[in-house]
This record gives sequence, structure tokens and C-alpha cells, in this order.
Amino acid sequence: MKKKINGLLLLLTTIFIVGCANAEGAATTDKEADAKVAATEKTDLKGVKEEAAPEVVEEPEVEEAVAEEISPETNDEEFPGLDLLEVDGGDLSGYRQPNVVVDIGFGDREYWAFTNEYGQLVRVIADEIIIQDDRNEPVSSSGRYYSDEAKVPGVESDILDEGHIIADSLGGVSNAYNITPQESTLNRHGDQAYMEKSIRDAGGATDFEAIITYPNTETQIPSSYQYTYTLKGNVIVDNFDNVNPDEVNESLGLTESKPSSSESTNTNSTNSNTEGNISSIDTDGSGLVTIKEAKAAGFSMPITSDHWLYPHMRDNDGDGMVGE
Repeated sequence: MKKKINGLLLLLTTIFIVGCANAEGAATTDKEADAKVAATEKTDLKGVKEEAAPEVVEEPEVEEAVAEEISPETNDEEFPGLDLLEVDGGDLSGYRQPNVVVDIGFGDREYWAFTNEYGQLVRVIADEIIIQDDRNEPVSSSGRYYSDEAKVPGVESDILDEGHIIADSLGGVSNAYNITPQESTLNRHGDQAYMEKSIRDAGGATDFEAIITYPNTETQIPSSYQYTYTLKGNVIVDNFDNVNPDEVNESLGLTESKPSSSESTNTNSTNSNTEGNISSIDTDGSGLVTIKEAKAAGFSMPITSDHWLYPHMRDNDGDGMVGE
């Protein structure tokens, strides 16, 4: 009996030991499995982070590269070596920055003005001159967009006007990039005024270019102007100095004392054999006769309203006489 009990105890003890060993092995296996799973998850997460990181970093680099490539190329193509500057059309300051280009067209017009390294206004261009529209634009009763013009050094002189390169009536603004000190008679009654009226009467012009020349690099007062533009298919080139044209004509002996109405008629009638034909007088082919051209052809001034040549000339002040 005692032997049976001992055998049973031995069997139970063996079973217990084996069970514990199995449980411990199972626990070890579970721990190893959990460790492997954790390691796998960690690896997966790390892989996800490593893959996602480049996407976040690369996007701004691409945007910056595109911006750097586009901006300078656009400016360089249009105006190489110059800074594009925005200036209010009514800015009265007479100062100009050097080596810049400024849009001096009123509204949506594009008239480009260029300065040199000394801040001198040396060139103005426009593909198309669009004349002032006083019905739809804010124009004063005096025909101006602005009440005053920029005070470029030199305009304080009694004999110099604040002269527009492109007049108000042709859609130009009044800042320093469209103003030069210009001899008053030239600006109001001479070649400058004649050129502006020709463009107005033609309803505009194309391929406009003004070249402004100076006697030295220290002044803002031009010595001469050259205008090139196209009117109704005809290319016109106007060259004139920044001087009083009446004084020049007098010094050349091209002016005489004003004759009476009858004397004027008789004198001018010497050219009546060419009446109606201005081709030999209109040397620049503009379709209009300038005072200079009329004098060169032998006509005495003034040309009055009853003369055959009068309809082919411009009477700027509307008094029935040209060249008085």
C-alpha cells in the first residue's frame, strides 16, 4: 500500500514538473514572439517616416527654384540692364533715378521712358500713341490729367516750360520721366506743338520714338530732340533744337516785318502757280506743310486764312494766320 502511494506521488510530481516546464517554454516563446512583432512594427514605422520625410522637404525647394528662374528672365528680356520703376503719373518731384525704365502712359497706355546713368531722360518709346479721351477719362477743363507738371531742374527759368515728351492730349502723364525743360515758344508754337497737333489730327500714331540729347552730363536741360513716328503709313522724322525758333529764323534772315493784308496776299501770290500742289513743299511727306518748309519754299509769313496754302498748315492759336 505504501509503495503504491509513493508511486502515485512520484507520478504527480513528474507531471507537475513537466507542466511547469511547458508553461515556462510557452511564456518564453510568447515573449520572443512579442519582441519580434514589436521589432517589426518599429521597423515598419521607421520605414514609413523615412519615406514620408523627403516628400515634405522637397516641395518648397521646387517652388523656390521655379520662382528664381521666371522673375529675372521676364525683366531682362524686356529691359536688359535697367530697373523697372513705378512712379505716380502726377508726381511733381523733378528727380529721376538713373538707369530705370518707367511707364509714362496714362491709364492702360504703355509709353516707356528710359534714363541713363546720370538720370537724364534720353529715350521714350510707344508702339501706339492713343490720344486723350476727354469723354471717358478724368480730364480737367484745361485738357489736363493733372493740375501741374514735375519740377525738373531748369523749369524755374522764365524762358523754359515744363515740356511733355508725350503731351497730355496724346495720353502722357506729368511726372519727371515725361517732362524736360523746353524753350517756351518751341513748346507752345513751334515744332513741338506742331508735332503734337499732327498726331492728334491723325487720331494717333504708331512706332513712336523720342531721342533726347543733352550738351553734357550735368544738366537736365536738353539741347535737341528727335521724334520718329508713323502717321497713316508715313514715317515722319522731326529734328529740332531746344531753342526759340523765331529767334533762329530771324538770325537766318527768314523773318520780315509783318505785311498788311493786301501785301501779304500779293507777296504770297507769287507762288500761286503751284496752288493745290504741296508735294514740292512738304519735304517730309507728312501731308502738312510746316512753317519751316513754307519759308524754305519761298513763302513769306504769315500765311493767312485766304491763302491756298493755309488749309495745308496748322494754325495753333486759331487766329487765321500761320507764322505770325
